[in-house]
Amino acid sequence: MGREFTVIIEQDEDGYFIGTVSELKGCHTQAKSIDQLMERIKEATLAYLESEQDTWGTDLKFIGVQKIAV
Repeated sequence: MGREFTVIIEQDEDGYFIGTVSELKGCHTQAKSIDQLMERIKEATLAYLESEQDTWGTDLKFIGVQKIAV
């Protein structure tokens, strides 16, 4: 069984979806649809793990997202 990662999805002003793997610093991609984004984020995650296999944070655990007003 493979590892599971948390993907944070946002949408920019041009309508593109941006996916960021919270446990892997710098691992992100974008796409025009959610389905395409999920395919691309899997590819980006695999590439990240292959290139950074000894340095990614195995101790990080996604807890949640909070909003603040300032």
